[in-house]
Amino acid sequence: MTKGTSSMGKKSGKKNMIYCRRCGFRKYHIRKNKCASCGYGRSAKLRSYSWQKK
Repeated sequence: MTKGTSSMGKKSGKKNMIYCRRCGFRKYHIRKNKCASCGYGRSAKLRSYSWQKK
């Protein structure tokens, strides 16, 4: 019953995020099937908000 390296080794191989095919950032969530950066998979428009631009 150790809570060190042996426990951390079991976490390898699991990934939620992969590279987005539209924006290229590593923000595409596999299970949600959408990109957190550009909104790919959710809508055809690019994800942008009015508070982002100054």
